[in-house]
This record gives sequence, C-alpha cells and structure tokens, in this order.
Amino acid sequence: MRQRAVRDQQRLDSGVGISARDLANLQSEVVSLAKRQGDLEDVVLEVMERLEAAQERVTELTERVSALEAKVADATTRRDAATAEIDDEVAKATKDREVIVTSMPADLMALYEKIRVKQGGVGAARLYQRRCEGCRLELDMAEVNEIKAAARDQVVRHENCGRILVRTADSGI
Repeated sequence: MRQRAVRDQQRLDSGVGISARDLANLQSEVVSLAKRQGDLEDVVLEVMERLEAAQERVTELTERVSALEAKVADATTRRDAATAEIDDEVAKATKDREVIVTSMPADLMALYEKIRVKQGGVGAARLYQRRCEGCRLELDMAEVNEIKAAARDQVVRHENCGRILVRTADSGI
C-alpha cells in the first residue's frame, strides 16, 4: 500500500502526460490510500497493544504456575515423609502387637479377635472414669459394682457393646 501510494504520488508530482481528470482521480486515490494506511496502522498498534497485554498475562500466569508447582512439590515431599513415618509407626506397632499377642492366653486372644471383628476393629476399650471408651457410654452403678467385685485378672466386658474393658488407675472404680 505504501509502495502504491509513493508511486501514485510520484506520478502526481511529475504530472507528465496525465489529463486533469486522471490527476484528480490520482489525487483522490493518494488521499484514500493515506487514510487506509492510517487505519491499518491503528489496527496494527491495537494488535501490538493486545499482544503486549497477552504476553504480560502469560508471564504472570507462568510465574503463578511455577509457584503452584513448587507448592505441589513441597506438599508431595511432606506427604511422602509423613507416609513413611506412618508406615514406620505401623510396622513398630505391628511388631509390638506380635510380642504382646504371643504372651497372652490363646483363649483370651480368640475372644478379643471375635469381638474386634464384630465391633469394626476395636475389641477392647479402656474404662475411664466409669465410661467405656469403645462406645462412650457411662456404666451404670450395677455394672460398676460388678467390676469392683471382679478379681483384677478376671476379664470383664461392657454389657452394652460387648468389648473387653481394660481397667486402669483412673477407671473410677
């Protein structure tokens, strides 16, 4: 468009062998080309501004993605460390449990396993201040008196949930 405008302007300036009517048409075309060129330059400027804004947004989003990826990596590292720690604790508890199980009478372990399966994983619960910590219910006075009367090595069970009650100094009896 610029080349055409320059060529038309040169023909207009030379004026050689051009009729008045062609001169007027050429002059009109030069003005039209200048206007069209201005319009196109405005469009190019607008596109460049939009491109610049888009590039800034891309930079901002890229930085945010990098920050989030760093947070995810950190969280993953912490999760893996916590999982390893939990696995170690489970292994230790399993080993400790195996030692305890071998020292317990077989009939008591069979009873415990039966109750544990029935109660969803908890076969024995601590008796704490006259409350069964398995089902969280407070024992009535008749149950408390029966437990008080029982020998220390006798297995006692909660009538409500059926769990074995583990008596301690803070049982409240």
